[in-house]
Amino acid sequence: MDFAALMSKELDKSKESTPASSSSKYIKRADVEAKRREEYLAEQARIEAEREARATAKRKREEDEATEKKIREEKRQKLAEESRRRREEKEAEEERARRKRLGLPELVKASSEDVAEVENGMEDIPDEELAGKLRALGEPATLFGEGHVARLRRYRRLTTVVTKGPIPTTLQLVEEKDMKVDSAVPKDQDGRRWLFRQLASYFTMVLTEYEKAMEQERRDTTASKTAYSAMVQSRENLKPYTDAV
Repeated sequence: MDFAALMSKELDKSKESTPASSSSKYIKRADVEAKRREEYLAEQARIEAEREARATAKRKREEDEATEKKIREEKRQKLAEESRRRREEKEAEEERARRKRLGLPELVKASSEDVAEVENGMEDIPDEELAGKLRALGEPATLFGEGHVARLRRYRRLTTVVTKGPIPTTLQLVEEKDMKVDSAVPKDQDGRRWLFRQLASYFTMVLTEYEKAMEQERRDTTASKTAYSAMVQSRENLKPYTDAV
């Protein structure tokens, strides 16, 4: 083989290998950007999935904690109620024994109307919370021989004022045409409440006119001062009756 044939053969080999080497050495820019974008989207999807998983786990922990807290609170209230009931029973038993030893009459238990009032109308308050509210008002937490219903009614009277006349009352007053009472005392609770409203309205009207008359006739004399003092004393004496209803 001569030199020319050898060179021609080598040139043919280099021509055959050139396209393969160039295709493996150079890559299109669009392909690079597409691959980079694909990797970026995959990474973002992975991060979002991890974030969602963490958020789901956090929500589940919070829900579990809220459920456990609610269960603990219900147990605490139940135990507090049971403790209060046992304490009241013990105090009532000790009081009955003391009164029996001293020859005193037994205490009157809460009537079914009082219990129904708590169940049907009056908002009940746990005994410990009720005692704290009474102390905050500057009132004793409990009075001698006072039960839970009586304490609740006392707190309601102290915090609820519907009218601010001469004798403030928690009862809604009625018009003068509705103040006339029936001869028979009602037996049902609604009838008794209506009677209390009639009485409170009547005494409020009378004392208001009484006070106006005394103010008009007020003089710097002994007789005028005595009459005015009698009016004030009458007004103060009627306040416990309005509190009782």
